[in-house]
Amino acid sequence: MIEDIVKIVIVCAENAFLQVGVFVGAVLLLFGFINYKRQGGFVKSLEESKRWQPIWGSLLGLSPGCGGAIFVMPLYLKGSVTFGTVIATLIATMGDSAFVLITTLPKTYLLVSIISLVVAIFSGYWVDYLKIDKHFKGRSRKLMATLEKESLSHDIQESDLVAKGYHPSNMNHIGHIEGDAIDILLHHKEGEEEKEKTSLWAYHFTHHYAYKFFWTLTTIGLLLGIALLFQVNINEFLIPNIGTVIGIIGTLFSVVYVFINKKIVKNDSHAEEESKIFSLKETLIHNAEDTAFVNTWVFIAYVIYEVVVYFLGGEVVISGWMTAVGFGSVIVGACIGLIPGCGPQIIFVTLFTKGMVPFAALLANAISQDGDALFPLLAIDKKSSLIATVVTTIPALIIGLLVYFIF
Repeated sequence: MIEDIVKIVIVCAENAFLQVGVFVGAVLLLFGFINYKRQGGFVKSLEESKRWQPIWGSLLGLSPGCGGAIFVMPLYLKGSVTFGTVIATLIATMGDSAFVLITTLPKTYLLVSIISLVVAIFSGYWVDYLKIDKHFKGRSRKLMATLEKESLSHDIQESDLVAKGYHPSNMNHIGHIEGDAIDILLHHKEGEEEKEKTSLWAYHFTHHYAYKFFWTLTTIGLLLGIALLFQVNINEFLIPNIGTVIGIIGTLFSVVYVFINKKIVKNDSHAEEESKIFSLKETLIHNAEDTAFVNTWVFIAYVIYEVVVYFLGGEVVISGWMTAVGFGSVIVGACIGLIPGCGPQIIFVTLFTKGMVPFAALLANAISQDGDALFPLLAIDKKSSLIATVVTTIPALIIGLLVYFIF
């Protein structure tokens, strides 16, 4: 049995990297370059268009990954956007799990995106109409006023930041400016400099060597992955077992990458998303980290699936089990969406691609989940973030169950 499990792990490592990971990397680079060129243009449009904010917020959330949605959260506390815009953004976003669907089931991704967009826009305007945040909006404003007073005492000078090792590109911001309350809270928190010192070796590793090796490995893997799409037996092509070797190395390096970056649960931060937009090098660095993150969780999902199939006696049993618990899986999908971060969501979406989860459950999870976007709001105002994530789960359950019973 142990030998069988080892074989399962090896095959899953190869498949996770060559069938999903390398394509995720290619798509991430494409969207990363687009975001770099756009330089936060969507966010500026969002702030300037009060009437259409839920629509702009939905479009920002719909962009694959968490970057667009992350930028919306601090704007709410500044009073630049409505709470309905926050809800619309969170409903539309699928976080990094979107990349799994894009690279494996693009038609399904398009369908989920269209439904999520419609639900997001409707929910955003409805939340604003009901003025749900009227009971806690004053508290948020008082919090911001306090933070503004604290920010004045910091008197952050650009020359001081450069002397401490901050790169000028890291002083550019989306939706706020250097030295304001949001900046102090998200980028210059007390103890942050000490934290940077303790992880200096990790920073040196990821910013000088790891990302170059990872993209080289991903490029080779992408060529092999494309060959797989054309039914080429890559393990008997030119070099024996090259697919297995590259797949295992790619997945193993991804896991190591994730642990070194301490991104096991939490993925992107507000500061990281900003650095990607203003620096092409940072885009390459952080997109390598993001690709490794997705690949690691896809690998975990593959292992879970194959081990369950192994112990239950085949995929036919899995299919019967899914039919039996279909209704419950919709509720489970929506509840998993309550968990901040992208890891559990990637597992859930990957299990859908394997046929273990019905479409209605996938849809409920996509609408409910907030990806990493909730973390900036969570860091600033826990009450608002808690209410937001609960509110997004309501349409997730309604739409998910509706789709399940109809289809």
